[in-house]
Amino acid sequence: MTSSNSRKIACDVHTHTLFSRHAYSTLEEDVRAASEQGMELLGVTDHFSSMLFSEQTIQNWQYFMNLWAWPREWHGVKLLRGCEADIVDLDGQLFGHDIVFREATTGGKLARPITLKDMAFRQCDYVIASVHDKRFTQGVSRAKITEMYLKVLADPKVLILGHVGRTGLDFDLNEVLLAAKERGKLIEINESSLIAQKRAGSIDNCRRIAERCAELGVSISFGSDSHVASLVGHHEATDELLAEVDFPAELIACRDAQAFTSFVETAIGPMRP
Repeated sequence: MTSSNSRKIACDVHTHTLFSRHAYSTLEEDVRAASEQGMELLGVTDHFSSMLFSEQTIQNWQYFMNLWAWPREWHGVKLLRGCEADIVDLDGQLFGHDIVFREATTGGKLARPITLKDMAFRQCDYVIASVHDKRFTQGVSRAKITEMYLKVLADPKVLILGHVGRTGLDFDLNEVLLAAKERGKLIEINESSLIAQKRAGSIDNCRRIAERCAELGVSISFGSDSHVASLVGHHEATDELLAEVDFPAELIACRDAQAFTSFVETAIGPMRP
């Protein structure tokens, strides 16, 4: 039996700040909380979704144009830049792919048009792809949902499939997990999915996914999915789940900063300074 110490989680790679609108903490508050929890690495992944703004202007989204300003280390924590992008259709397209900007934030004409997705992803180290609004999946076959996830995994900036246990969609688990393994990408174990009362039904799904990842040798990521700093870095429910299924420590990409950084750079490419 693997010891709980060997399953240590030292990276929280799914967190939110005030920019996500329904979250409550600043970037520095999240970083300080990660430091206090002994995290080696923090990934801040604010929502990239139509839920934030009713009007998709370049001014509303300039937050993602300036991620280079974040320090790479802050309060002793390695800081990564990311986003949680909504999957918006059965073709596996992500939010912003069809929104085109031709003018800069100041109103001047851009040298060339750019999509909102390309603009935001340009400075992200990695992207978590998640389904939030499930209306486009209603009445859709298992095969089409499976194909959707496979297309999402093919996106060069997507590293993680977010909270698939909570979403409750029916898909071929083996096919999706093996595709993630082949591409060096990760399946998320999401703390919020395990502790929020309204999500109690997702626990069995999360357990089944963790068990199958262990059996197939598929690596997982960890995210608190915190929307307030007091939850950053907490992984108690995830620890319990991983212990229940005797999850191999070597398949936990968030076991330390070096391991997670290696996953990012192998699957996505070198990170900017």
